[in-house]
Amino acid sequence: AKSRFWYFLSQLRKLKKATGEIVSVSRVYEKRPLAIKNFGIWLRYNSRSGTHNMYREYRDLTAGKAVTACYRDMGARHRARAHSIHIIKVEEIAASKCRRPNTLQFHNSKIKFPLTHRTNHKLHAPRITTSRP
Repeated sequence: AKSRFWYFLSQLRKLKKATGEIVSVSRVYEKRPLAIKNFGIWLRYNSRSGTHNMYREYRDLTAGKAVTACYRDMGARHRARAHSIHIIKVEEIAASKCRRPNTLQFHNSKIKFPLTHRTNHKLHAPRITTSRP
């Protein structure tokens, strides 16, 4: 992780490993990993036509899963490869601060989902039995 840090930092700023110092490396754990949260991700990516800044919102359990969803979404929607995406900032956002309609639709407390692909169990009962119906 330290090697990749210096690699990306030297791309973003005019800085070498010899001129900087890593004071500490520690893993940041999620406070509530079982509660769903809104995450805002600020990123910069290189497309075929140029460099673009972007803000995206995701709903997920942890920040790491939201970043993974972002990489997959960027690959699907914009054909952006992982090496061309630079995550600038990841932040947990309150429901009132969300902007995107895709995340706002889940803030409704009376949200309902259709129960698709339900099977009628009587259709799968034995067709031939020993007793008459």
